[in-house]
Amino acid sequence: MNEFNDITMLDAVERYIRGEMGPDERLHFETLRKSNGEIDQLVVEHTLFLQQINRYGEWQNFQSTLSEVHTDLAEQGKIHADRLEGKAKVVYLWNRYKRVTAIAASIAVIVAVSTSSVFNSITPAANEHKYQELKGVIDEVIRDNNNIKVKQENIEKAITAEPNPTPARPDIVARFKGTGFLIDGKGLMITNAHVVKESKNVYVQNNKGEYFRAIVLQLDVNRDVAIIKIDDEKFRSPGVLPYGISRTSAPIAETIYTLGFPRNEIVYGEGYLSARTGYNGDTLSCQISVDANPGNSGGPVFNKNGEVIGILSAKEEATEGAVFAVQSKYIYQAVEQLRRNSLYSKVKLSSRSMISGIDKIQQVKKIEDYIYMVKADKYQP
Repeated sequence: MNEFNDITMLDAVERYIRGEMGPDERLHFETLRKSNGEIDQLVVEHTLFLQQINRYGEWQNFQSTLSEVHTDLAEQGKIHADRLEGKAKVVYLWNRYKRVTAIAASIAVIVAVSTSSVFNSITPAANEHKYQELKGVIDEVIRDNNNIKVKQENIEKAITAEPNPTPARPDIVARFKGTGFLIDGKGLMITNAHVVKESKNVYVQNNKGEYFRAIVLQLDVNRDVAIIKIDDEKFRSPGVLPYGISRTSAPIAETIYTLGFPRNEIVYGEGYLSARTGYNGDTLSCQISVDANPGNSGGPVFNKNGEVIGILSAKEEATEGAVFAVQSKYIYQAVEQLRRNSLYSKVKLSSRSMISGIDKIQQVKKIEDYIYMVKADKYQP
């Protein structure tokens, strides 16, 4: 029965991808997809698989055309005939049964995906050179002492001046750097899961250089979304968020801009939405044309109205300006998951931007206090 259900679901996924569902059925399926992460992931995996299968089918059709030309030339006596019947038959069978093959092979793809994490832990990914996460790799000592990064000479002076110094917490060696942005005025922030997923200690730094300790509350590795919280008594809320979080996808060619920390100061980037899907047709993300570098991971992508439409996450190394961002609607899904915890049941996001209609210079001035550099160590068990 489980096998039958799997096949039925795969058939539904394929009809959804090919646009063969009626309006009511499609609406029902999209609702199911939003509420079930496994189905959403299956759509992504099957889309990629069908793209590969179609490319192979196109190549086979080309081979078939060549075979027909070859046969025609052989019948005219212009070339020596080869045994082509077998090849033609293979092409025919492929074209006849490729849809059934896609369904059966998708099951193998799902199994392969489930074991890929084990394989990748000992073997580098084959396309690692093409897809680059924009997490920065650093080596920086952060001393958790009143939230200030203290140089070694100042530590020595402090110890000398105090006869009985209070033991300080051990130094934290930050290994990863990214960007995050507030989603409420109480210290809840969004960043990429790949920035903090391997970390035990997380710090955020505002544009004034002040450090605050943070904790990871929600981690969605599949969608590459993490919710972290500034958990530090010295943190003071900058106030009500000036920007909103969009619930819908942005249209192609819409002007966008980004704010992040590829350097030790906030950096502005400007571009446009170039595709509704991400790397290799990934439906969880979108493609934007903008400059981005390590350290930009987790930064917000804004439209002209000052609404967050995505979370900048990665880029394609071989293509200039091909940068990918997780769609902002998944921020709402992550918060919905977080609200299951009674401590955060009242967390709400706003889609309303308070800076719509003003020029970008003024928008950025109002936004930059809500964008933080995220620094994390590498987890040591």
